[in-house]
This record gives sequence, C-alpha cells and structure tokens, in this order.
Amino acid sequence: MTTAFVLGGGGVLGAVEVGMLRALFERGVVPDLVLGTSVGAINGALVAQDPSLTVIERMTELWRGASESGREVYGDNPLRTVRRAVATGTHIYSSKPLQQRLAEEFGDLTIEELPVRFQVCAASIERAAEHWFDSGPVVDAVVASAAVPGILPPAKVGDEHFLDGGIVNSIPLGRAVRLGATRVFVLQVGRIDRPLTVPKRPWEVARVSFEIARRHRFTRELAELPDDVECHVLPAKGTSARDDTIFGTRDFSTVEERIELTYEASRDYLVEHLRDL
Repeated sequence: MTTAFVLGGGGVLGAVEVGMLRALFERGVVPDLVLGTSVGAINGALVAQDPSLTVIERMTELWRGASESGREVYGDNPLRTVRRAVATGTHIYSSKPLQQRLAEEFGDLTIEELPVRFQVCAASIERAAEHWFDSGPVVDAVVASAAVPGILPPAKVGDEHFLDGGIVNSIPLGRAVRLGATRVFVLQVGRIDRPLTVPKRPWEVARVSFEIARRHRFTRELAELPDDVECHVLPAKGTSARDDTIFGTRDFSTVEERIELTYEASRDYLVEHLRDL
C-alpha cells in the first residue's frame, strides 16, 4: 500500500489541516507521498520534512504566530499596502515576509533532500499550464504555489512566472493516483461542502466562478478513482461561509479553535473508517 497525503489550498483555513495531520499521526498513518497546493504546499513541506507527531507542535506554533499577528504572513501596514496596490496594479502584499518565514524553516533545503517524496503545484503564466515542482529549493516551490492572484505578486522561478496552484489544481487527488498512491487522505479546508448561491455583487462573481472550477475537478477526480484506490476525505470543522469573503481572508483569530475542532472530527472519522489500525 502506498499512502498519499493530499493537502489542498484555502488560505487562512489551512490551519484545519494541522488538526487532520495530528489525527493521522496519532492513528499511526504516515505518508509515502505528500502533494500540496497553495497553503497546502506550506503545510505539506513541513510534513514531508518531518512526517511524525513532532511536527504538529511546530506547525501549531507557526499558526499561533499568525494568529497573534498577521504580519507573520503579510508583514505590511495598511498605508504601505495601499501604496503598493496603486503602484503595481497587480497585488496588495509583498511576498518577502512569507519567503523569509519559509527560509527560516527550510533554509536552502531542496525537495530531493526531503525524507518523504513531495511535489508542489503552481500555475505557469507563460505556459498557461499546471506545473509540478518535484525538485529544486523547497522555498521557491512553496512561494510559487502560494502566490494568490491579486494578493501576492507572481513568483519567478528561473525564467518562468507562477501564480497560486489553486487556479489549476486546488485538491490534487488525481495526481496522487497517477503517481501510484493506493490509499489517499484528502486534507481539505471545508469549502467543497458549502452550498453555492448566485452571485449578487461583482466581486462575488470571481469567487463563485473559481469555486465551480475547483469543485468540478475534484468531484470528477473523486468519481473516477480506480476501484483499487482507497480514498478518505477528512472533515474540516470550525469554518463558515464568512471565511470565503474578503473579510475572512486575514482572520487568524480562531485558528487554534479550528485546529482543535477539526482534530476531533478527523479523529472520530479515522476511528470509524480505519478499524484495521
């Protein structure tokens, strides 16, 4: 059996994945393959570096730091944010705080040096294509995967520019199967379960359109799973529709509560569905 952890995107909601990981490791489930997109790439890199319960405390501290100060992630004061938006016309935050934080965690570590096979999804601008980083510096790959359009600038790696991997493959279930996974644990942030409604405002159109694309691909890949592949979509708790609005994108105030609620839900799920462990 080849076990894959698939960590999807979702911004601040990525905290719930820490609860899922705790439940998995406590149950004795460890990955042979880790795939990550956007914030899932950040969490996934930490897991691929240390696939054990010891990483949970480290991840919780990182999210707790983000909870105590959004500057851990975004770094800027409001005036500088406005100035950048006006000056660039393309993004409102700098990627430097994220790069610096990741550099503190990973340094010059490459994907090839990680103890667990790890791949990161990003969207290539020049090729208009899904791109998978399976080698090279961990920091470069993760920053490229997490370059949220309009929020962070496109990430340059080599001669190519990349945007958030969620644009092309938010929950890369199919990729795990193609790489040989026979048991997959999907760590998602809860948005796929919430009902969509007809948009009423201009900014809601983009969000709803993206959600349709994201959910359509995942639902299709889930339905097309081979009969010999075991798949578990872990439950996310402590999230709501407010998290999908512009006001929720920087709300780190409840990350610890979300981690705990999701841990409890995932623990119960695994007790019910993994009776052989």
